[in-house]
Amino acid sequence: MVLVLVATWVRTTLKMNFLITTVYFSEMVRILVVVFALFHLACSDDESPEVSVQIEIEQVLVGSIPLSASNENTLIPVDRTINVKFTQQIDTNTVASAVTLLQGEKEIDLTFTFSSDKRSVAIDHDVLDFLTSYRLIISDQLMGENSEKFAAKTFEFMTANGEIKVERILLNGESFNTSLIAQNIPTMASFQIDFSEELDLSTDFSEVITLKRPTFSEVLDFDLLENRRSLIVSTGSEMDYLTKYKFDISSTLTNARDYSFSGFSFDFYTQLDSTFKFPEVTDEELLTLVQQQTFKYFWDFAHPNSGLIRERNTSGNLVTIGGSGFGVMAVLVGIERGFITREQGIDRLETIVNFLSSANRFHGAWPHWMDGVTGETIPFSNNDDGADLVETAFMVQGLLTVRQYLDKTNVREVNIITAINRLWEEVEWDWFTQGGQELLYWHWSPNAGWQKNLPIRGWNESLIVYVLAAASPTHAVSAEVYHNGWARSGGMANGGTFYTTDLPLGPDLGGPLFFSHYSFLGLDPRKLKDQYADYWQQNVNHTLINRAYVVDNPLNYVGYSSSCWGLTASDNHLGYSAHAPDNDLGVITPTAALSAMPYTPEESMTALKHFYYLLGDRLWGEYGFYDAFNLTENWTASSYLAIDQGPIILMIENHRTALLWDLFMSNEEITAGLEKLKFEIF
Repeated sequence: MVLVLVATWVRTTLKMNFLITTVYFSEMVRILVVVFALFHLACSDDESPEVSVQIEIEQVLVGSIPLSASNENTLIPVDRTINVKFTQQIDTNTVASAVTLLQGEKEIDLTFTFSSDKRSVAIDHDVLDFLTSYRLIISDQLMGENSEKFAAKTFEFMTANGEIKVERILLNGESFNTSLIAQNIPTMASFQIDFSEELDLSTDFSEVITLKRPTFSEVLDFDLLENRRSLIVSTGSEMDYLTKYKFDISSTLTNARDYSFSGFSFDFYTQLDSTFKFPEVTDEELLTLVQQQTFKYFWDFAHPNSGLIRERNTSGNLVTIGGSGFGVMAVLVGIERGFITREQGIDRLETIVNFLSSANRFHGAWPHWMDGVTGETIPFSNNDDGADLVETAFMVQGLLTVRQYLDKTNVREVNIITAINRLWEEVEWDWFTQGGQELLYWHWSPNAGWQKNLPIRGWNESLIVYVLAAASPTHAVSAEVYHNGWARSGGMANGGTFYTTDLPLGPDLGGPLFFSHYSFLGLDPRKLKDQYADYWQQNVNHTLINRAYVVDNPLNYVGYSSSCWGLTASDNHLGYSAHAPDNDLGVITPTAALSAMPYTPEESMTALKHFYYLLGDRLWGEYGFYDAFNLTENWTASSYLAIDQGPIILMIENHRTALLWDLFMSNEEITAGLEKLKFEIF
């Protein structure tokens, strides 16, 4: 552009001076000199090479937070190293003069550390102020290793607000680890909370710190120590024993500098109260007391029309066949223990047998549930609105035990015996092979037929089904049905060792303890052995493994111990489940340990005393022990279930007198059936 202007100016000047004479020659020389100088200057401006920037910033991090030169940078930590990474190696000697960190006009002292490849620099500094603006300036004095140039960059950022943190907690002067489930905490407690920053003396700590159990908050005392970083929080009164509490510090806590707090909480469980909740009695008196109180469920709460037993204490007219089978056996215990008279017991048994004779049956088998007024089936589940062979077996076990108890010289009792014989003989056990298979099936529905299609296979609670089916005088099954169906040709064996104890049958760790209860309320395991197991040893070992698992407590549930054990099917805080070592929800069910009294008398008696004396104010109610409890979840059932209450009465009686075992085993059909299946009875 300059050359064009000069040329234009020269042409114009020459034209104007075309007629100039030689007088003006010297002036022309001067003009040419000026033109030459301007031309040289133009060449210098247009043609000299420009040096480009060759080194750039690849990344800037404050701790793990990236900084941007073009966007807003906020919430930057005050105590983290600034790391700058370049695209090429830098001349480390130029860094100190090129890098500046400013707070307003105040320069912050920096130290620099370089990576081995000279592409990164770590910039350390003292802790910055909270909620303050800073500028990180990297000037063009920075040079590359080979003198490459750098275009200056500035990063502006705002630091985060100050934060209050909990640094340590002491409980009654001892270090307290809140990362674990804290158990056995004294019911009078003093917590010292050490904070990272000073707190405000004017803070109303009762507004931000709470100690709660379900539906209740404790009254707390607060004392801020002289250093203003340590706060003592004390309970004003005793906390409940064996209870889950939540200690919570709200995120609204702040201080005079308006620092933030992210909130803090932890759970803990108080210790057991070792004082007895009821007067101490002898062991025999305690066993009688438990039987008598539990018997009330089967006597006082039986259905007034049918005499059968309600499924649970909230079931209304719904009665259960299996639980009622336990109930008729409980009547015998009630008579023998003097809880009721024989006449009262016979009245109840007569009512029950008469109702059973007219109630819904399907090929001789009763449904799981029925209406206690009408005797009509109440469906248990989808396609389960007809025969339930397992529940029927529990009833027949009870009826045959009653038959052996009744007086064959008493006309009234003989009539009951006759009715029981008819009911027993009308159960078509063989029909439940579903057309002659070597296997029994659990259900049949008049509407869905065999659609449920659930085979009864071992090992579980159903051994009594096959014993009765083999023993039937009218509808017996072959021994092959037992060996190939129930025993699965030996497939029900386990043979493993768990907690140093051998387990002959069933799933690993044994499964729920009702496996060793329901079939053995009448069937005497002391006298029972076949090619698959010694059934006394099976039940004893199953119980010991269940208890050992609870003592081991691999899931760290609250309250588990050598005196608080027993996993079996029951209600729980979520609904209902078959609790076992492989299905452990933290639920202890009293019937598990108490119904094992014949197998583990010392261990079960220890559990009984624990449940009654130490936990009785929570567990003991109108009909004995409530169904279950879960200390980890602060939950205790308010329910009673027939199939859980029944074994408590009956197995304690078998432990004390073997009454029910002796009666059931005195049935000639049972003896013949066991011999047919190749059991050794000794």
